Amino acid sequence: MNIPLKDAEGHLAELVRRAEAGEEIVLTREGAPAAKLVSLAPAPKPRGNATNEDIYAVIDRISRSASAKATPGPDAARSQDFLYGHDGLPL
Repeated sequence: MNIPLKDAEGHLAELVRRAEAGEEIVLTREGAPAAKLVSLAPAPKPRGNATNEDIYAVIDRISRSASAKATPGPDAARSQDFLYGHDGLPL
């Protein structure tokens, strides 16, 4: 993407974000290339290359991790009892 330097001044944060995502940003001065924004991190891999097995493996890993961290909470059937009196009517 080529963008004039004057236009880039107000959009620097967005341009840096786009460069981090792997887009090549060329800043121009009077129509000639002057500078290029590139990410210091490697470009992210395209999402279309993952196989079903890769996706299922990630889902399984996340599910196991979440199950290990789960803690029991209050019983949902009794969690709102504090809102009602002994007669069953709202307080």
